[in-house]
Amino acid sequence: MESSQWIHSLLFLLLVIAALHLLHTLTVAPRLTVDHRNARLKKQPDLPLRFRSHDGTFKILQVADMHYGNGKVTRCRDVLETEFDNCSDLNSTVFLRKLIQLENPDLVVFTGDNIFGPSATDAAESMFEVFGPVIESGIPWAAVLGNHDQESTMNREELMSFISLMDYSVSQTFPTVEDIFDPTKQKPMTNIDGFGNYNLRIWGAPGSYLANSSIFNLYFLDSGDRAIVDGFRTYGWIKESQLSWLRSVSKRFQGQLLNDNHLADFPSFSIMHPALAFFHIPIPEIRQGPVKGVVGKYSEYIACSVVNSGVLKTLVSMGDVKAVFIGHDHKNDFCGNLDGIWFCYGGGFGYHGYGIAGWPRRARVILAELEKGEKTWMGVEKIKTWKRLDDEMLSKIDEQVLWDRQSSK
Repeated sequence: MESSQWIHSLLFLLLVIAALHLLHTLTVAPRLTVDHRNARLKKQPDLPLRFRSHDGTFKILQVADMHYGNGKVTRCRDVLETEFDNCSDLNSTVFLRKLIQLENPDLVVFTGDNIFGPSATDAAESMFEVFGPVIESGIPWAAVLGNHDQESTMNREELMSFISLMDYSVSQTFPTVEDIFDPTKQKPMTNIDGFGNYNLRIWGAPGSYLANSSIFNLYFLDSGDRAIVDGFRTYGWIKESQLSWLRSVSKRFQGQLLNDNHLADFPSFSIMHPALAFFHIPIPEIRQGPVKGVVGKYSEYIACSVVNSGVLKTLVSMGDVKAVFIGHDHKNDFCGNLDGIWFCYGGGFGYHGYGIAGWPRRARVILAELEKGEKTWMGVEKIKTWKRLDDEMLSKIDEQVLWDRQSSK
Protein backbone atom coordinates (compact mmCIF):
# COMPACT_ATOMS: atom_id res chain seq x y z
CA MET A 1 0.00 0.00 0.00
CA GLU A 2 2.81 2.41 0.87
CA SER A 3 4.62 1.54 -2.39
CA SER A 4 1.47 2.27 -4.41
CA GLN A 5 0.98 5.65 -2.71
CA TRP A 6 4.64 6.58 -3.41
CA ILE A 7 4.22 5.74 -7.10
CA HIS A 8 1.00 7.82 -7.32
CA SER A 9 2.74 10.74 -5.61
CA LEU A 10 5.67 10.54 -8.05
CA LEU A 11 3.31 10.44 -11.04
CA PHE A 12 1.41 13.45 -9.70
CA LEU A 13 4.67 15.37 -9.24
CA LEU A 14 5.75 14.57 -12.81
CA LEU A 15 2.38 15.73 -14.13
CA VAL A 16 2.71 19.03 -12.24
CA ILE A 17 6.22 19.56 -13.68
CA ALA A 18 4.97 18.80 -17.19
CA ALA A 19 2.05 21.21 -16.78
CA LEU A 20 4.33 23.98 -15.54
CA HIS A 21 6.69 23.40 -18.48
CA LEU A 22 3.73 23.56 -20.90
CA LEU A 23 2.50 26.77 -19.27
CA HIS A 24 5.99 28.27 -19.56
CA THR A 25 6.14 27.28 -23.23
CA LEU A 26 2.77 28.87 -23.98
CA THR A 27 3.42 32.13 -22.12
CA VAL A 28 7.04 33.11 -21.60
CA ALA A 29 8.86 31.09 -24.24
CA PRO A 30 7.32 32.67 -27.35
CA ARG A 31 8.79 36.02 -26.36
CA LEU A 32 12.25 34.50 -26.07
CA THR A 33 12.22 32.06 -28.95
CA VAL A 34 14.97 32.35 -31.54
CA ASP A 35 14.28 30.84 -34.93
CA HIS A 36 17.57 28.98 -35.38
CA ARG A 37 16.62 28.12 -38.95
CA ASN A 38 17.06 31.81 -39.85
CA ALA A 39 19.95 32.54 -37.50
CA ARG A 40 23.31 33.24 -39.15
CA LEU A 41 26.71 34.60 -38.34
CA LYS A 42 27.70 38.18 -39.09
CA LYS A 43 29.23 38.60 -42.54
CA GLN A 44 32.78 39.66 -41.83
CA PRO A 45 34.62 42.32 -43.83
CA ASP A 46 37.83 41.47 -45.63
CA LEU A 47 40.51 42.37 -43.08
CA PRO A 48 42.93 43.86 -42.47
CA LEU A 49 42.01 47.10 -44.15
CA ARG A 50 44.83 47.96 -46.52
CA PHE A 51 45.91 50.20 -49.38
CA ARG A 52 45.21 49.02 -52.92
CA SER A 53 48.03 47.32 -54.76
CA HIS A 54 47.24 48.65 -58.26
CA ASP A 55 47.21 52.37 -57.48
CA GLY A 56 48.44 52.69 -53.88
CA THR A 57 45.34 54.44 -52.56
CA PHE A 58 42.87 54.10 -49.70
CA LYS A 59 39.54 55.90 -50.14
CA ILE A 60 37.01 56.82 -47.45
CA LEU A 61 33.45 58.04 -48.02
CA GLN A 62 32.15 60.17 -45.13
CA VAL A 63 28.39 60.24 -44.57
CA ALA A 64 27.44 62.98 -42.10
CA ASP A 65 23.98 63.45 -40.59
CA MET A 66 21.83 61.06 -42.53
CA HIS A 67 18.96 61.77 -40.08
CA TYR A 68 16.96 58.73 -41.17
CA GLY A 69 13.42 58.32 -39.90
CA ASN A 70 10.93 55.72 -41.10
CA GLY A 71 11.74 55.47 -44.77
CA LYS A 72 9.23 56.44 -47.45
CA VAL A 73 6.73 57.88 -44.95
CA THR A 74 9.31 60.34 -43.55
CA ARG A 75 9.23 63.60 -45.46
CA CYS A 76 12.18 65.70 -46.54
CA ARG A 77 13.09 69.00 -44.94
CA ASP A 78 14.32 72.17 -46.61
CA VAL A 79 13.88 71.16 -50.24
CA LEU A 80 12.31 73.08 -53.10
CA GLU A 81 8.50 73.02 -53.37
CA THR A 82 8.80 71.17 -56.66
CA GLU A 83 10.79 68.41 -54.92
CA PHE A 84 8.76 68.01 -51.73
CA ASP A 85 5.87 65.75 -52.83
CA ASN A 86 8.14 62.95 -54.02
CA CYS A 87 10.90 63.36 -51.44
CA SER A 88 11.48 61.10 -48.44
CA ASP A 89 14.18 59.20 -46.57
CA LEU A 90 14.48 57.05 -49.68
CA ASN A 91 16.22 59.95 -51.43
CA SER A 92 19.04 59.60 -48.88
CA THR A 93 19.23 55.87 -49.60
CA VAL A 94 19.41 56.42 -53.36
CA PHE A 95 22.10 59.09 -52.93
CA LEU A 96 24.24 56.72 -50.87
CA ARG A 97 23.88 53.91 -53.40
CA LYS A 98 24.95 56.21 -56.23
CA LEU A 99 27.99 57.44 -54.31
CA ILE A 100 29.13 53.93 -53.45
CA GLN A 101 28.87 52.93 -57.10
CA LEU A 102 30.66 56.06 -58.32
CA GLU A 103 33.49 56.33 -55.79
CA ASN A 104 33.94 52.65 -54.90
CA PRO A 105 35.41 53.48 -51.47
CA ASP A 106 37.52 51.13 -49.36
CA LEU A 107 35.70 52.25 -46.21
CA VAL A 108 32.46 54.15 -45.53
CA VAL A 109 32.36 56.21 -42.32
CA PHE A 110 29.10 57.47 -40.80
CA THR A 111 29.85 60.39 -38.49
CA GLY A 112 26.72 60.49 -36.34
CA ASP A 113 23.03 61.39 -36.35
CA ASN A 114 22.65 58.35 -38.53
CA ILE A 115 19.01 58.18 -37.47
CA PHE A 116 16.84 61.02 -36.24
CA GLY A 117 15.46 59.49 -33.06
CA PRO A 118 12.18 61.43 -32.77
CA SER A 119 11.17 60.29 -36.28
CA ALA A 120 12.41 56.70 -36.00
CA THR A 121 9.79 54.51 -34.31
CA ASP A 122 12.14 51.51 -34.27
CA ALA A 123 15.85 52.29 -34.04
CA ALA A 124 16.94 48.86 -35.28
CA GLU A 125 14.71 48.97 -38.35
CA SER A 126 15.88 52.47 -39.21
CA MET A 127 19.54 51.49 -38.86
CA PHE A 128 19.03 48.57 -41.22
CA GLU A 129 17.80 51.12 -43.77
CA VAL A 130 20.63 53.60 -43.09
CA PHE A 131 23.43 51.09 -43.46
CA GLY A 132 21.65 48.86 -45.98
CA PRO A 133 23.32 50.21 -49.15
CA VAL A 134 26.85 49.77 -47.82
CA ILE A 135 26.02 46.31 -46.43
CA GLU A 136 24.66 45.34 -49.86
CA SER A 137 27.95 46.46 -51.40
CA GLY A 138 30.06 44.35 -49.03
CA ILE A 139 32.34 47.32 -48.32
CA PRO A 140 33.67 47.64 -44.75
CA TRP A 141 32.07 50.49 -42.80
CA ALA A 142 32.40 52.24 -39.48
CA ALA A 143 30.15 54.55 -37.48
CA VAL A 144 30.06 56.86 -34.50
CA LEU A 145 27.00 58.33 -32.80
CA GLY A 146 25.64 61.86 -32.90
CA ASN A 147 23.31 63.65 -30.52
CA HIS A 148 20.04 62.35 -32.03
CA ASP A 149 20.69 58.62 -32.49
CA GLN A 150 19.67 57.61 -28.96
CA GLU A 151 16.33 59.47 -29.04
CA SER A 152 14.45 56.46 -30.44
CA THR A 153 14.19 52.99 -28.87
CA MET A 154 17.84 52.22 -27.99
CA ASN A 155 20.34 53.87 -25.67
CA ARG A 156 23.86 54.72 -26.87
CA GLU A 157 25.49 51.50 -25.69
CA GLU A 158 22.76 49.40 -27.30
CA LEU A 159 23.10 51.34 -30.55
CA MET A 160 26.86 50.83 -30.80
CA SER A 161 26.58 47.17 -29.84
CA PHE A 162 23.96 46.67 -32.54
CA ILE A 163 26.04 48.55 -35.11
CA SER A 164 29.15 46.51 -34.30
CA LEU A 165 27.25 43.28 -34.97
CA MET A 166 25.90 44.29 -38.37
CA ASP A 167 27.29 42.78 -41.57
CA TYR A 168 30.67 44.15 -42.72
CA SER A 169 30.83 46.61 -39.82
CA VAL A 170 34.26 47.32 -38.32
CA SER A 171 32.75 49.50 -35.59
CA GLN A 172 33.40 48.81 -31.92
CA THR A 173 31.47 49.69 -28.78
CA PHE A 174 34.66 49.90 -26.73
CA PRO A 175 38.33 50.08 -27.62
CA THR A 176 40.30 46.88 -27.12
CA VAL A 177 43.41 46.32 -25.05
CA GLU A 178 45.73 43.36 -24.61
CA ASP A 179 44.81 40.87 -21.91
CA ILE A 180 47.59 41.13 -19.29
CA PHE A 181 47.38 37.36 -18.74
CA ASP A 182 47.47 36.52 -22.46
CA PRO A 183 48.96 39.18 -24.81
CA THR A 184 47.59 37.31 -27.83
CA LYS A 185 44.04 38.09 -26.73
CA GLN A 186 42.15 41.37 -26.80
CA LYS A 187 39.51 42.48 -24.33
CA PRO A 188 37.19 45.50 -24.31
CA MET A 189 38.28 48.57 -22.36
CA THR A 190 35.08 49.61 -20.58
CA ASN A 191 36.50 52.24 -18.19
CA ILE A 192 36.18 55.02 -20.75
CA ASP A 193 33.48 57.63 -21.33
CA GLY A 194 31.09 57.09 -24.20
CA PHE A 195 30.38 54.29 -26.64
CA GLY A 196 32.12 54.04 -30.00
CA ASN A 197 35.71 54.93 -29.14
CA TYR A 198 38.05 52.78 -31.22
CA ASN A 199 40.82 52.90 -33.81
CA LEU A 200 41.35 51.18 -37.14
CA ARG A 201 44.76 50.54 -38.65
CA ILE A 202 45.26 50.57 -42.40
CA TRP A 203 48.03 48.31 -43.67
CA GLY A 204 50.41 48.74 -46.58
CA ALA A 205 49.64 47.58 -50.10
CA PRO A 206 49.81 43.83 -50.81
CA GLY A 207 53.17 42.78 -52.17
CA SER A 208 54.97 45.87 -50.89
CA TYR A 209 57.67 45.98 -48.22
CA LEU A 210 55.08 47.54 -45.92
CA ALA A 211 52.38 44.95 -46.56
CA ASN A 212 52.76 43.63 -43.01
CA SER A 213 52.88 47.06 -41.37
CA SER A 214 50.06 49.39 -40.36
CA ILE A 215 50.92 52.76 -41.87
CA PHE A 216 47.74 54.82 -41.48
CA ASN A 217 45.58 55.12 -38.38
CA LEU A 218 41.92 56.12 -38.03
CA TYR A 219 40.57 57.26 -34.65
CA PHE A 220 36.85 57.23 -33.82
CA LEU A 221 35.46 59.09 -30.81
CA ASP A 222 32.08 59.49 -29.12
CA SER A 223 31.48 63.24 -28.72
CA GLY A 224 28.33 62.63 -26.67
CA ASP A 225 24.87 64.12 -27.02
CA ARG A 226 23.69 66.71 -24.50
CA ALA A 227 24.56 67.71 -20.94
CA ILE A 228 23.75 70.25 -18.24
CA VAL A 229 26.68 72.45 -17.20
CA ASP A 230 26.20 75.02 -14.43
CA GLY A 231 22.45 74.88 -14.98
CA PHE A 232 22.70 75.44 -18.73
CA ARG A 233 21.95 72.89 -21.42
CA THR A 234 24.79 72.30 -23.85
CA TYR A 235 26.12 69.72 -26.28
CA GLY A 236 28.34 66.84 -25.27
CA TRP A 237 32.13 66.83 -25.46
CA ILE A 238 35.05 64.42 -25.60
CA LYS A 239 36.15 63.57 -22.05
CA GLU A 240 39.61 63.23 -20.51
CA SER A 241 39.34 59.42 -20.33
CA GLN A 242 38.92 59.39 -24.12
CA LEU A 243 41.83 61.77 -24.66
CA SER A 244 44.02 59.68 -22.38
CA TRP A 245 43.15 56.58 -24.41
CA LEU A 246 43.82 58.49 -27.63
CA ARG A 247 47.27 59.57 -26.46
CA SER A 248 48.16 56.04 -25.41
CA VAL A 249 47.08 54.53 -28.75
CA SER A 250 49.01 57.14 -30.71
CA LYS A 251 52.12 56.61 -28.59
CA ARG A 252 51.91 52.84 -28.97
CA PHE A 253 51.31 53.13 -32.73
CA GLN A 254 54.33 55.36 -33.21
CA GLY A 255 56.41 53.19 -30.87
CA GLN A 256 55.73 50.16 -33.05
CA LEU A 257 56.78 52.23 -36.03
CA LEU A 258 60.20 52.90 -34.50
CA ASN A 259 60.69 49.17 -33.97
CA ASP A 260 59.49 48.17 -37.43
CA ASN A 261 62.37 46.47 -39.25
CA HIS A 262 60.54 46.89 -42.57
CA LEU A 263 61.33 50.61 -42.45
CA ALA A 264 65.07 50.31 -41.85
CA ASP A 265 65.80 50.75 -45.56
CA PHE A 266 63.40 53.70 -45.93
CA PRO A 267 64.63 56.54 -43.71
CA SER A 268 62.22 59.04 -45.27
CA PHE A 269 59.34 56.98 -43.86
CA SER A 270 60.92 56.20 -40.51
CA ILE A 271 58.99 59.16 -39.15
CA MET A 272 55.48 59.47 -37.80
CA HIS A 273 52.75 57.82 -39.86
CA PRO A 274 49.69 60.05 -40.41
CA ALA A 275 46.31 59.55 -38.79
CA LEU A 276 42.76 60.91 -39.15
CA ALA A 277 40.01 61.34 -36.55
CA PHE A 278 36.23 61.11 -36.87
CA PHE A 279 33.55 62.33 -34.46
CA HIS A 280 30.23 64.19 -34.60
CA ILE A 281 30.15 67.41 -32.57
CA PRO A 282 32.70 70.12 -33.45
CA ILE A 283 35.09 71.41 -30.79
CA PRO A 284 34.86 74.94 -29.30
CA GLU A 285 38.17 75.99 -30.87
CA ILE A 286 36.52 75.99 -34.30
CA ARG A 287 34.01 78.55 -33.06
CA GLN A 288 36.71 80.59 -31.33
CA GLY A 289 39.03 80.57 -34.34
CA PRO A 290 40.82 81.87 -36.16
CA VAL A 291 40.20 79.15 -38.71
CA LYS A 292 42.66 79.50 -41.58
CA GLY A 293 42.58 78.43 -45.22
CA VAL A 294 38.84 77.83 -45.35
CA VAL A 295 37.70 75.83 -48.39
CA GLY A 296 33.93 75.43 -48.73
CA LYS A 297 30.88 77.03 -47.12
CA TYR A 298 30.95 78.42 -43.57
CA SER A 299 27.22 79.18 -43.43
CA GLU A 300 26.21 78.28 -39.90
CA TYR A 301 27.19 79.19 -36.36
CA ILE A 302 29.30 76.43 -34.80
CA ALA A 303 27.07 74.42 -32.44
CA CYS A 304 29.41 72.92 -29.86
CA SER A 305 29.75 72.38 -26.12
CA VAL A 306 30.54 75.21 -23.72
CA VAL A 307 33.17 72.87 -22.28
CA ASN A 308 36.63 73.02 -23.83
CA SER A 309 38.17 69.69 -22.84
CA GLY A 310 41.45 70.25 -24.68
CA VAL A 311 40.86 68.14 -27.79
CA LEU A 312 42.87 70.43 -30.06
CA LYS A 313 45.75 70.63 -27.60
CA THR A 314 45.81 66.84 -27.36
CA LEU A 315 45.77 66.34 -31.12
CA VAL A 316 48.57 68.85 -31.64
CA SER A 317 50.70 67.20 -28.95
CA MET A 318 50.21 63.76 -30.50
CA GLY A 319 51.48 64.95 -33.86
CA ASP A 320 50.02 62.18 -36.01
CA VAL A 321 46.48 63.46 -36.66
CA LYS A 322 46.50 65.52 -39.85
CA ALA A 323 42.74 66.02 -40.28
CA VAL A 324 39.50 65.62 -38.31
CA PHE A 325 36.13 64.92 -39.94
CA ILE A 326 32.94 66.06 -38.23
CA GLY A 327 29.23 66.69 -38.82
CA HIS A 328 26.42 68.20 -36.74
CA ASP A 329 26.20 71.60 -38.48
CA HIS A 330 24.51 70.68 -41.76
CA LYS A 331 24.95 74.03 -43.50
CA ASN A 332 28.72 73.93 -43.08
CA ASP A 333 30.79 71.89 -45.51
CA PHE A 334 34.16 73.62 -45.17
CA CYS A 335 37.66 72.49 -44.29
CA GLY A 336 39.61 74.90 -42.11
CA ASN A 337 42.99 74.72 -40.41
CA LEU A 338 43.61 75.13 -36.68
CA ASP A 339 47.19 74.89 -35.40
CA GLY A 340 48.24 72.73 -38.35
CA ILE A 341 45.28 70.33 -38.20
CA TRP A 342 42.44 70.42 -40.71
CA PHE A 343 38.86 70.23 -39.45
CA CYS A 344 36.46 69.24 -42.22
CA TYR A 345 32.67 69.11 -42.20
CA GLY A 346 30.94 66.40 -44.19
CA GLY A 347 28.01 68.67 -45.11
CA GLY A 348 24.41 67.58 -44.55
CA PHE A 349 23.78 64.23 -46.27
CA GLY A 350 20.27 63.21 -45.24
CA TYR A 351 17.06 64.62 -46.68
CA HIS A 352 15.21 64.48 -43.36
CA GLY A 353 17.87 66.67 -41.76
CA TYR A 354 17.67 70.43 -41.96
CA GLY A 355 19.52 72.15 -44.78
CA ILE A 356 19.07 74.87 -47.37
CA ALA A 357 16.43 74.52 -50.10
CA GLY A 358 18.17 74.46 -53.46
CA TRP A 359 21.55 73.60 -51.88
CA PRO A 360 22.21 69.96 -52.82
CA ARG A 361 22.82 67.36 -50.13
CA ARG A 362 26.45 66.30 -50.11
CA ALA A 363 29.12 63.90 -48.87
CA ARG A 364 32.87 64.07 -48.40
CA VAL A 365 35.50 61.78 -49.88
CA ILE A 366 38.99 61.35 -48.39
CA LEU A 367 41.82 59.82 -50.40
CA ALA A 368 45.18 58.75 -48.97
CA GLU A 369 47.94 58.05 -51.52
CA LEU A 370 51.17 56.10 -51.16
CA GLU A 371 54.50 57.16 -52.60
CA LYS A 372 55.65 55.04 -55.51
CA GLY A 373 59.20 53.82 -54.97
CA GLU A 374 61.45 52.29 -57.58
CA LYS A 375 60.28 48.75 -56.84
CA THR A 376 57.47 49.00 -54.32
CA TRP A 377 54.81 51.16 -52.74
CA MET A 378 56.12 53.20 -49.83
CA GLY A 379 54.33 54.95 -46.94
CA VAL A 380 51.56 57.53 -47.10
CA GLU A 381 52.63 60.51 -49.17
CA LYS A 382 49.50 62.62 -49.53
CA ILE A 383 45.95 63.04 -48.18
CA LYS A 384 43.29 64.71 -50.37
CA THR A 385 39.61 65.45 -50.01
CA TRP A 386 36.65 66.61 -52.09
CA LYS A 387 32.87 66.64 -51.91
CA ARG A 388 30.15 65.08 -54.06
CA LEU A 389 26.78 66.75 -54.55
CA ASP A 390 23.45 65.05 -55.06
CA ASP A 391 22.73 66.76 -58.35
CA GLU A 392 22.31 65.33 -61.84
CA MET A 393 26.07 65.00 -62.35
CA LEU A 394 27.05 64.05 -58.79
CA SER A 395 29.33 67.05 -59.10
CA LYS A 396 32.80 66.95 -57.58
CA ILE A 397 33.74 70.19 -55.82
CA ASP A 398 36.37 71.76 -53.54
CA GLU A 399 39.16 69.27 -54.11
CA GLN A 400 42.17 70.07 -51.94
CA VAL A 401 45.32 68.55 -50.45
CA LEU A 402 45.14 68.28 -46.68
CA TRP A 403 48.60 66.87 -46.07
CA ASP A 404 51.73 66.19 -48.10
CA ARG A 405 54.71 64.43 -46.61
CA GLN A 406 57.19 66.42 -48.68
CA SER A 407 55.83 69.79 -47.59
CA SER A 408 55.59 68.69 -43.95
CA LYS A 409 59.30 67.89 -43.64
